[in-house]
Amino acid sequence: MQRISVALILALVVTILSSSPLYGRNEHVRSVTAITEVFGDGQKVSAVAVEYDAVIASSALSSSTFSVEGKSITRVYANQAAQQAAQGADGRYVIIEVSTASRAGAGSAPFGPDGRGPGGSGPDSAGPGGPGRGGEALAPPPPVSVAQLGVVTTAAGSQYPPDATTMTNDQTINVVVDDFQQLVFTDPKTGEILRYNLFVPRSYDKTKSYPMVLFIHDASEIGTDTRRTLVQGAGGVIWATRSEQAKHESFVLAPQYHTEGVVNDRSEASEYLDITVNLVNAVASQYNIDRNRIYTTGQSMGCMLSIAINIKYPDLFAASMLVAGQWDPTLMSVLAHKKMWILVAEGDTKAFPGMNAATAAMEAEGAKVSRARWNARAGAAEMAANVKRMIDDGSNIKYVVFEKGTVWPEGQSGGMEHMQTWRIAYYIEGVRDWLFMQRK
Repeated sequence: MQRISVALILALVVTILSSSPLYGRNEHVRSVTAITEVFGDGQKVSAVAVEYDAVIASSALSSSTFSVEGKSITRVYANQAAQQAAQGADGRYVIIEVSTASRAGAGSAPFGPDGRGPGGSGPDSAGPGGPGRGGEALAPPPPVSVAQLGVVTTAAGSQYPPDATTMTNDQTINVVVDDFQQLVFTDPKTGEILRYNLFVPRSYDKTKSYPMVLFIHDASEIGTDTRRTLVQGAGGVIWATRSEQAKHESFVLAPQYHTEGVVNDRSEASEYLDITVNLVNAVASQYNIDRNRIYTTGQSMGCMLSIAINIKYPDLFAASMLVAGQWDPTLMSVLAHKKMWILVAEGDTKAFPGMNAATAAMEAEGAKVSRARWNARAGAAEMAANVKRMIDDGSNIKYVVFEKGTVWPEGQSGGMEHMQTWRIAYYIEGVRDWLFMQRK
């Protein structure tokens, strides 16, 4: 048996260490964590948490103390946990917040969380056999590289000198997304499976009853990665944010469809309509869900499936938030007495004319319909006033059309506006509040 030389062993050790994310880091750094959030245009890194071996003085930090490769730093402060905060506090973690604007105009919508609204752009198209696929799913954010360029001072007065060695994150925290469970439902009637994400209220009490929101994604997100529907936009996760749960404690159910043809442009739905309903009923039976307060919302394909479920199972949902979709007006006429808030973009060549016809058909069957054209770039106060006027009108169907061009971020424009609709719609707080006010 040959002896392994000391030199060879040392070479192997160096090779292993050099491949480690934190190789060569400042000796005082214990970990580097990327923090992601989901915005209207997808999941992005919004901060990096650098953990030190001592409590760091927050007041001694500045945006020039660190660099993050390829990103603009907006705030730097210390904290006692690897999480963002409105104000810094002395702690072992240095929080480096970075801009989430990846292109001109992105991240500037006035009603996004903490003022960092959704940005983004993307094509949308509709072939003859489907509801309009909107492009490929966004890939997870790449690893983050950070370096300490300035002195870091501990609360005890020690100073850690600059060390420009690049450190890559060795772990990731996905805000809100990590609070969902990833599960698989096997339909007892067909044997087919449906992957799904479930958010259970953080202080769930089985003696209390809770509302539940069903979110159904668009056709561009079809796939087998269960979390896919959570990271592609705000529609699935916004209901589970701490601020939203503080107002409306609720369950959130977000199925992940793995097959195409769930619905099509001929206003037909597959067996996954019934499978989805069976999933809703299964979750409602497992937990103490208030069956008078189950809501549905969805974008594009998800909007269409929500409509189809409402038609076949008219007693399931208390209300619906329908974004950027359409369905056969004749079939929708039976929903004249349902509670629905419909949002489309004027430049959406299918949803806009489709919902014009559908609301007219429902109105002919006795629905009270409120109609309005809104500037999608309006500020929070104007948006709140717009919502109030519609609610005060007392209609059971509220139909909002975003003025042409306004669903795009400032400085951008494009062709069809289909995918841009949900970049805006889910950030309108008053519409979300209206949903939770509805009961069967």
